[in-house]
Amino acid sequence: MNFELKNNETYEQYEFHVDNHIAKIEYKINVQAQIFLTHTEVPKALEGKGIGSALVKAVLSDIKEKDLKLVPLCPFVAHYIKNHPEWKQLLSKGINI
Repeated sequence: MNFELKNNETYEQYEFHVDNHIAKIEYKINVQAQIFLTHTEVPKALEGKGIGSALVKAVLSDIKEKDLKLVPLCPFVAHYIKNHPEWKQLLSKGINI
């Protein structure tokens, strides 16, 4: 699965545009260069196709590239990181999953 990640800064969300649907992860960034991933949403028509996991992976890659520190408030993102511990290096100090 190869989708283009779009950072929609106006709406503070990362997006995948798939078959006329938008899968998204909403975020907030503070002045300490922490990014809070607050909500993941995959439209019903796209569920069960691995799009949510692919979106999280793409977002985490972007966060790493931008050298931000992650606070995963979204349970889906936290669960993904728990199952893929190689991403724990992105976690903001004091955050444990």
